[in-house]
Amino acid sequence: QVQLVESGGGLVQAGGSLRLSCAASGSVFRINAMGWYIQAPGKQRELVASITRGGSTNYADSVKGRFTISGDNVLNTVYLQMNSLKPEDTDVYYCAADIGRVRSWGQGTQVTVSS
Repeated sequence: QVQLVESGGGLVQAGGSLRLSCAASGSVFRINAMGWYIQAPGKQRELVASITRGGSTNYADSVKGRFTISGDNVLNTVYLQMNSLKPEDTDVYYCAADIGRVRSWGQGTQVTVSS
């Protein structure tokens, strides 16, 4: 099991930037991949960006070219650099860590983008 703690959310004007951090603890050496997700009311959580231990990344189409996910070599910590933020990026951002088919979640951090 891993425990995840997110930080870095907040209020920003449209066009601004934020950097989210997710610190993992516990069995971090077993983590295969980590990612950031959002969840609209009444919907399942959706991928924003993910990164594997090997460094492969994946992004939702809506954030390509604006967001960058990165992590340290052992995936103890992952970051989401969010640039050119839009009001539609407003959401709670959840960090996730995968160990095999088991996914652990953080509690989420609120990102609010004002127009």
